[in-house]
Amino acid sequence: MKLATLKDGSRDGQLIVVSRDLKFAVIANNIAPTLQDLLDSWDFMAPQCEDLYFQLNHGRAPNSFDFDPQQCMAPLPRAYQFADASAYVDYIELIGKTRNRDLPDLFRSSPLMHQAASDDFIGACDDIVVVDDGFEVDFESEVAVITGDINMGSAPARAGEFIRLIMLANDVSLRALIPDEMIKGFGFLQSKPATSFSPVAVTPDELGDAWQGGKVHLSLRSSLNGRVVGHPNAGMDMTFSFPQLISHLTRTRNVRAGTIVGSGAVFNRDGNKGCSSLYGIRALELLSGSETATPFLRGGDHIKIEMMDKNGKSVFGAIDQKVTKLT
Repeated sequence: MKLATLKDGSRDGQLIVVSRDLKFAVIANNIAPTLQDLLDSWDFMAPQCEDLYFQLNHGRAPNSFDFDPQQCMAPLPRAYQFADASAYVDYIELIGKTRNRDLPDLFRSSPLMHQAASDDFIGACDDIVVVDDGFEVDFESEVAVITGDINMGSAPARAGEFIRLIMLANDVSLRALIPDEMIKGFGFLQSKPATSFSPVAVTPDELGDAWQGGKVHLSLRSSLNGRVVGHPNAGMDMTFSFPQLISHLTRTRNVRAGTIVGSGAVFNRDGNKGCSSLYGIRALELLSGSETATPFLRGGDHIKIEMMDKNGKSVFGAIDQKVTKLT
């Protein structure tokens, strides 16, 4: 099943069901007004949405219309919780090498995760609005999941049963602001502006055999101004699976329906498939002995993030954004 949220002028938009080929959609407000409503009553409402999805894919859904990603908010325009991880430990190690730092063993035995802002997500085609190019604006291409209710202390096998939906994310970072925030010891705040998500979130079964071991085994393609800068496989070299990340989150607390868990920037250890962030690309340049030639994003730049299935079809639709200056 594929779901999205239509812009309607409200904070949380309208839940829509989207066809498998991303061509058509139908409003689902007779089942659930919003995606959060659906998540809150998943066992009861999801089968009804599945039935509507079946009708839509077979051309039998009444009042269907052409699907337009530009008219979509983030699937969850705001969430009760967004926990973003760094599940690709080889990426952390890459960054550490640029600072001549060895990676402590703890990074490979327990996930790195932080509480991210969740009150104001932006849609896949909304502009990335920045105050100052000097903040060193960067994209981070990620995979993210949305959970149902999960009890404290859930083991990975149990936690994985409550992954409701999967989507893509662009976790924008302001690299120039990070060092001063991190040295204070409390982590990110101003350096992490609004995150954007793919126009469509999908149930794990939509991925077929690409969803294995709680990982998405497909390439995540990032393009900057029309040029592909990274296409690493999201399942390869993912140190911690999504069930492991969620279990880590539940160690000391319950997790409630509508929680988003991000993977962190996708990365393959050989580096030959590029990176899912400009920071990673610059690190590879630095470690190769050449000068850092890749600039950070500036006003007018265009970033596109997309994942194709084995038949070359877009799974989630594209995150397709332009960088603009705050006026």
